[in-house]
Amino acid sequence: MRIISGKLKGRQIQFVKSKITRPLKDSVKENIFNILKHSNKIEIQINKAKILDLYSGIGSFGIECISRGAKNVTFVEKEQKIINLLKENLINLSIVKQAKVFNQEIKNTNNFLKYKYDIFFFDPPFKENNFIEILQKISKKKCFNNKHLVIIHREKNTHDKLDEILNVLMTRQYGRSEIIFGKFNLD
Repeated sequence: MRIISGKLKGRQIQFVKSKITRPLKDSVKENIFNILKHSNKIEIQINKAKILDLYSGIGSFGIECISRGAKNVTFVEKEQKIINLLKENLINLSIVKQAKVFNQEIKNTNNFLKYKYDIFFFDPPFKENNFIEILQKISKKKCFNNKHLVIIHREKNTHDKLDEILNVLMTRQYGRSEIIFGKFNLD
């Protein structure tokens, strides 16, 4: 697994093949960043953004954001073995100062929902739909800036009910993956 662009372009990210995590494929990650850079539906830039990377795994999305100029990334992952690898990646890439790492269940939001974010990246296990509760908590707490973006990586046959929480701007499918881009509904 590699970093696609930015100041860390070409550097490797260590990962583990396991049943616990499903790393974001480089091709899917590259398509997400192309949309972020070139779509006229997206109002937010990675440069100087504050990112919340939920179900972060080894951190490939958040690390790519730091490489592309994000101000900081908050990583949240519950698996200790994976957190250790994420921390090792941050140290090896010399980007520890731009990262906050929470080793906890995603549903325990008190630690990371104290801040406001520009970009939210959700990459839950395909069979899990508890992430919708987290979306609701974020929406209720309004811990997002006016210009913000929610990106969700799901299995293309998953039919999550997101309309009450998100204004879906676009969806894209890449093989088995579906990427949903949206903004929180502002009531």
